[in-house]
Amino acid sequence: MQGALSVGWHRLPDVEPDLFTAAAEERAEKEPGLRPLAVRMRPRTLDEVVGQQRLLGEGSPLRRLVAAQSSGGPAGPSSVILWGPPGTGKTTLAYVVSHATNRRFVELSAITAGVKEVRAVIESAKRESGGYARETVLFLDEIHRFSKAQQDSLLPAVENRWVTLVAATTENPYFSVISPLLSRSLLLTLESLTDEDIRGLVRRALEDPRGLDGEVTLAEDAEAHLLRIAGGDARRALTALEAGAGSALAKGEAEVTLATLEAAVDRAAVKYDRAGDQHYDVASALIKSIRGSDVDAALHYLARMIDAGEDPRFIARRLMISASEDVGMADPTALQTAVAAAQAVQMIGFPEARIALSQATIALALAPKSNAAYLAVDAALADIRKGLAGPVPAHLRDAHYQGAAKLGHGSGYQYPHDIPGAVAAQQYAPDEIHGRRYYHPTRYGAEARYADVVERVRHRLSGRSDDEPESASK
Repeated sequence: MQGALSVGWHRLPDVEPDLFTAAAEERAEKEPGLRPLAVRMRPRTLDEVVGQQRLLGEGSPLRRLVAAQSSGGPAGPSSVILWGPPGTGKTTLAYVVSHATNRRFVELSAITAGVKEVRAVIESAKRESGGYARETVLFLDEIHRFSKAQQDSLLPAVENRWVTLVAATTENPYFSVISPLLSRSLLLTLESLTDEDIRGLVRRALEDPRGLDGEVTLAEDAEAHLLRIAGGDARRALTALEAGAGSALAKGEAEVTLATLEAAVDRAAVKYDRAGDQHYDVASALIKSIRGSDVDAALHYLARMIDAGEDPRFIARRLMISASEDVGMADPTALQTAVAAAQAVQMIGFPEARIALSQATIALALAPKSNAAYLAVDAALADIRKGLAGPVPAHLRDAHYQGAAKLGHGSGYQYPHDIPGAVAAQQYAPDEIHGRRYYHPTRYGAEARYADVVERVRHRLSGRSDDEPESASK
């Protein structure tokens, strides 16, 4: 048995070999170069984990879990569910938990495994734990791909603590994980890594003996491109770095240049600075293309933002703003579409989120346009700031508290539902702005119908008949 940081790798009987990595690990120990850079640089302790500081601070649930299990302290949760985008450290944290003590580590992927493989792991774990031997950590990747019945098969093992389950998912566990398993788990939400997180990881990989051990350096512009294509994904960053380093060394070069990196990852360096002018210029061009109904240009700018690693939540927020500012009442469903896209982005993340963003962009670009809602609220705000905010008319004031009637509050108020047409001819605005018009609907799209409605309602509110001209009442 190796030291405290070693992991026991076992192939279980009646389980397909490709589900476990025992042979691969044994071969990798003899030939470290066989292992990908992302695997070689995998942290061995929580202190080596990049990012996720909210989860890794002193006294955090994850640290308490690891500390309790490594010291034999009070038992913590029997399972952990790690939820976050790809490349944020879910597998890494599973390895760290398993390294906390000399525990047996078994890895399954819900893509290829089924109930048979899960039961084999559980039976082996029961045999291991029966004689108070090492505990088993079962890492189940992509748990959201398991059906309800497959997830049910995990419950006895979790309930009886035959295994410590560490499950990873990129989808919202409240929708993709069954409630009994979720209630027995410590749910940890991981966030996309920042550029600084990725930068630190890349520079460590360049120098660390486990990584490239100083064999190559990385040009500044190549590093910037690497951060862009990583998009907050540590695995993607290290994979690209390894490809670039391999290409440079094959050419006998000691530096990974931008050209070398581009050729190695087969991806052009889009001129786009997420913190500078290009960030705002491309975002502005996206919105103006939508406003101008040029769907192809809008999709071009959307693609540039996605390819440059822009935060999908930023894109979704801009689309929601455009839905109200540029489409508005011409198509009231536009905002619903944009909000739905933003929710989809939050739930599924990249790369699939690009499809939802594309759908929303197309819908907004092709929708009829109206900025009447935008102009209306700004006109009302302008009057407020000029001091036109008189007292609320007495008949509209709250009349529910004792003494309100003596003050005349609510007196003379007409309840619209008691009136045919549900529009009462009474004053709602303060005297200072009575008669002012803020909303001026267009005749585009669905807003044309609202334009007719608002005129009829304004006539009735003023006490005029539908065919009486507005000037006659002034």
